Amino acid sequence: MRPYAGKNAIVFGGASGIGLATASLLSDRGAEVVVADVEPPASLQIGMKYIPCDVCDEDQIRSAVTKAAGTGGLQWSVYSAGIQRYGTVVETPAEVYDKVQAVNVRGAFLAGHYAIPLMGDGGSIVHVSSVQGLACQTGVAAYAASKGTLDALTRAMALDHAPQRIRVNAVLPGTVDTPMVRASAESMKGEGTAETVIAQWGRLHPMGRVAQPEEVAKVIAFLLSDEASFVTGASILVDGGLLAQLSVRL
Repeated sequence: MRPYAGKNAIVFGGASGIGLATASLLSDRGAEVVVADVEPPASLQIGMKYIPCDVCDEDQIRSAVTKAAGTGGLQWSVYSAGIQRYGTVVETPAEVYDKVQAVNVRGAFLAGHYAIPLMGDGGSIVHVSSVQGLACQTGVAAYAASKGTLDALTRAMALDHAPQRIRVNAVLPGTVDTPMVRASAESMKGEGTAETVIAQWGRLHPMGRVAQPEEVAKVIAFLLSDEASFVTGASILVDGGLLAQLSVRL
């Protein structure tokens, strides 16, 4: 079955991790998918097209959205581009903070700015946020601020464009086995291994493991689809129960 046949979609940050898993799933289900990223994915499935796009460049975002819409309009947009930087507000240089905001938030703003006018009377947008927009660890000031802002932007867009039947939602993953997470684990492994660090992070989740990108992609696909036709302005946790728990142990 190809339930998404006839849908045009763009996935920003679609070359790896959650973005690639989402682009692949949408393509498998029949959508025509543009992967917009600074680097191409390792491989493209049938129904997927790569367009170089630096989300810090407004012209490149506009061009990618226009090409994704083609002559049939744009039905779906997924913003999965993101970077993680560590540090407190004292430790984080202003230019690093600005870069995190530019990639994690400004790019999502621009994607919506150019995508919504091409959606006509109905469409769906999903932002990939993080649990750290709601509750965070120490030393992630810039990243947490960007994800909290992205969640607020999601709600604002959902309200503004509901009359056009355009739904806007966010997914808030916990730890997911992506290249970004593996890079963080590599930098923190000390005398151990990245695999050990990822396993330790997994045990912090009640389900006892980290998520796979495909698990988040399935939630994104649901939110894009007509199955979620009355869901908008939502921040959906995909965190293995991470934020449901208290640190107190009885």
